[in-house]
Amino acid sequence: MAKHHLIPFILKVIRKFLIGLGILFLSALVLSFTTLPFWGIYWLGTCESTITEKPDYIVMLGGGGMPSESNLMRAYYTFNAAKQSPKSRIVISLPGNIADSTSTVRLVAAELISKGIDPQRILYENIGTNTRQEALCVNRLNQGELVGTSILLVTSPEHMCRAILTFRKVGFTRISALPAFESALEANLIFKDDELGGRKIPVPNIGGSITVRYQFWNHLKYEIQIAREMTALGYYWLRGWI
Repeated sequence: MAKHHLIPFILKVIRKFLIGLGILFLSALVLSFTTLPFWGIYWLGTCESTITEKPDYIVMLGGGGMPSESNLMRAYYTFNAAKQSPKSRIVISLPGNIADSTSTVRLVAAELISKGIDPQRILYENIGTNTRQEALCVNRLNQGELVGTSILLVTSPEHMCRAILTFRKVGFTRISALPAFESALEANLIFKDDELGGRKIPVPNIGGSITVRYQFWNHLKYEIQIAREMTALGYYWLRGWI
């Protein structure tokens, strides 16, 4: 008898769960046509991002492999910051074998060196595999010398808020931030579909809509990044890491 009543209950829970997923999916689609996802990423990148002084150390927090969009973007911003602060040293915080010239951490260094950075300026933090461990390991570099100095964090915009809060938690107080935002393409990307030839089909032309071709998809990606980062912030807060 209990089993007979359990099956309808399970089906009811599954139905409500699927309805909830459907509502979440539709909400994500609607939001992707607004500017809210962009401003969410912008807020994560800038809410704690201020540059108050010249850095003694520029700390680049590593992303994926090399080459990858995240590491190349961060290396680009790190190089520009290093040019503006020629007396600063650079810390590449990325796990890997620094004795292996083909490892990701060394390839990031090679990217900076190829642009003119003196190899003697570069330090390696090659142990940390998450933001908390990176902050702890950077804190221990040079016998803990960095914690009392001015540092400039370079990382992706969606990661910047958590990175700053994490570094503050382990004792860094003189923190500036440089979120590695992408720059928008300055060219006009609008085109007329029929002028490009091909098959004529009974669907709306998309050449004049940047929203459908690019913004919609970018904003869906931003929504995933925001959801992941808010989850990570919640976990870090529960663990007392921020």
